[in-house]
Amino acid sequence: MFEYLKKLIADPPQAEPQPSAKMPGTAPEKSPPAKGAEEGGGIFLRSDAVFDRQGRLAGHLFHTRGASPATARQADSALLSALNASPEAWNTGLAFVRMSSSSLDLPALDELRSNNLVLLLELAPIVRSAPNPALEARIEALRQRGIAIALFRQPKHPSFGELIRLADYGAVDVAATEPSLVRDFSTAFRASRRDQPATLFAAQIETLDEYRLCHMWHFDYFHGSFAAQTPERVSEAATDPHKMQLLQVLRLVQSDAETAEIAAALRQDPPLAFRILRYLNSPLIGLDHRVESLSQALTILGRQRLMRWLSVLLFSVHEPLVGDWLLIESALTRGRLMELLGNRVLPGQPADALFLTGIFSCLEQLLRRPLAELLDEIPLSEDVRAALLRGEGRYAPLLTLVEAAEAFDHGRIAYCADALGLPADAVNRALLAATAWASEVSEHWE
Repeated sequence: MFEYLKKLIADPPQAEPQPSAKMPGTAPEKSPPAKGAEEGGGIFLRSDAVFDRQGRLAGHLFHTRGASPATARQADSALLSALNASPEAWNTGLAFVRMSSSSLDLPALDELRSNNLVLLLELAPIVRSAPNPALEARIEALRQRGIAIALFRQPKHPSFGELIRLADYGAVDVAATEPSLVRDFSTAFRASRRDQPATLFAAQIETLDEYRLCHMWHFDYFHGSFAAQTPERVSEAATDPHKMQLLQVLRLVQSDAETAEIAAALRQDPPLAFRILRYLNSPLIGLDHRVESLSQALTILGRQRLMRWLSVLLFSVHEPLVGDWLLIESALTRGRLMELLGNRVLPGQPADALFLTGIFSCLEQLLRRPLAELLDEIPLSEDVRAALLRGEGRYAPLLTLVEAAEAFDHGRIAYCADALGLPADAVNRALLAATAWASEVSEHWE
């Protein structure tokens, strides 16, 4: 656990110098149509949270569906290339990769790391109704490599009956399937697996009722926009005294208060003080003497790293529910993505300021108070405030890109990336790295 905390508050890695990017002074207001892959517009990836039956983050679904006018094969090729170039994407959890069966012959698929990987296959249309031994052999070869295969329910496809027998997972696009058929598929798939595990994946769940239905019918993994509709526990943060105390400490740190004053504020939150002291006294830090006081701890951590850690702790939730996990991941991913892309397009800018811009963009949703009111309590640089409150300044274009990537507004992603001089592959690699980092940190909440 301390290794993850060490990563969290360590000095941010410095990127190699990059060519200067085009930097508009304010965030883009409009999104022209995205160019297709054939026109050089690039294909951008989407990373979605996947939850288990306990409502915890189990992994991520990576895909390019709806990304551009590109063919499924072109989109899948871009997806595989990004994953192969980004080993960070496989650090934690399960990686569900959605692609077409027509792409299974792509050479890049054989380069993928197989651990924790599940291919979510959609069967491509075929002209004739006949067995496809080559496709069956390819699926079996991938399984022998340790890659799990999930097959979407497509009962009208001529090959579905044969291929579902080879699948490790049964998958359903819930938004496009009648509830009774979701139930029937679960029953049939589990009945066909009497001598082996029957794992079920529910994709594109749009409502809480659909989520409850899938949970009742023994699905194991859940994906979709339903998670954003579970705010009950998140709203409690507005009156959480622990978070109010964290805001007070953040204000003191950013306003350059005396170390003794910050230490006194930390003493009012014993669990937080305990975490700091235990971290610094862990063997991983390797100090040659024991840290006995908060004043010593603050000196060793430094103001910027302390600010970074405290801002992350704002989003920790005791026994989080699905909606809580989604907000935690959103905040952490935004912060890290701002930092990674900022290293490229804003060389020399403080990484911590970029990180705080991303993570504080979720603060209003967390605490259910106007963002302007919250930021008045935390002294921040004008660059951060301008981006968060007015969508202006040097950080605003990056924040707009990060928010567009989360919403997977492909036209806006392409427009913002082009304005910043960022190619699609750079955005994709940064998104994968930020997703993995957020997953690592959130996995180890105490």
